[in-house]
Amino acid sequence: MKNINIKWAYLIILSIIWGSSFILIKKSLLGLSPFQIGGLRNVITGLILLGFGFTSLKRIKKPQWKWIAISGFLGSFFPAFLFAIAETEIDSAITSILNSLVPLNTILMGVTIFKIASTRRQVIGVIIGFIGTALLILKGAEINPNQNYLYASFIIISTLMYAANVNIIKRHLQDVKPLTIAAGNYVFIIIPAFVILLFTDFFSVETFESDTFLNAILCVTILSIFGTALAKVLFNKLVQISTPVFATSVTYLMPIVALIWGLLDGEAFTPMQGFATLIILAGVYIANRRKV
Repeated sequence: MKNINIKWAYLIILSIIWGSSFILIKKSLLGLSPFQIGGLRNVITGLILLGFGFTSLKRIKKPQWKWIAISGFLGSFFPAFLFAIAETEIDSAITSILNSLVPLNTILMGVTIFKIASTRRQVIGVIIGFIGTALLILKGAEINPNQNYLYASFIIISTLMYAANVNIIKRHLQDVKPLTIAAGNYVFIIIPAFVILLFTDFFSVETFESDTFLNAILCVTILSIFGTALAKVLFNKLVQISTPVFATSVTYLMPIVALIWGLLDGEAFTPMQGFATLIILAGVYIANRRKV
């Protein structure tokens, strides 16, 4: 019973943290480019996680380092850039909604590639949640007809990466501590991230003299500390104490938080979006309720 309560607590905390990430990216884009945001986010997060978890890296076994590296690039490096690029054209709330494809992709990859079985109840729950997500996307398209939805492909690619990452953690890194996994990820990605940051003119005088620079840096720093560093450790733990489907169900709750932030930021919210949100919650409940 205690383990059940803990995993739900992790799910709720992560949904609040990650659901708030999209508005932080949106505000960061007012003063920084997508590649500056992605590079800076990876560098700051890497410094934090390596600072706290460097001594634990010796516990990683030699065969596991390959999966640690792949996990880092799929679960952190590339998505940090792809989400920022997508939000140059797509609303932050819609971006979070598209991210809800992760559980569906997790099930598909788990069954076809990683041989991780899913129950019929989980599949039904994911489908119901996906229907709710589709309604949110359609309504978002009506509200924002001028947005370039070709940029949605960047989010879809990210959801495939996230799905692969969670299956890798469950299948190959189950016995590695969450902080160790997170710190190990950045052994491989912090240097490439810094190199990209160097080529974005981030360290130029023009960037530092921008009126929106300080606010953008503050948003990226908050995003890095909570939305990436802390969230990665919590998520790795959640994957280990639950199932891949349960862990990725956080992406069904994130749009609710993101929509609330969008509403506070002046974005529209309609009764149909509220109805779709209830469908999403029903899908999460069905996919994760215990057998009676």
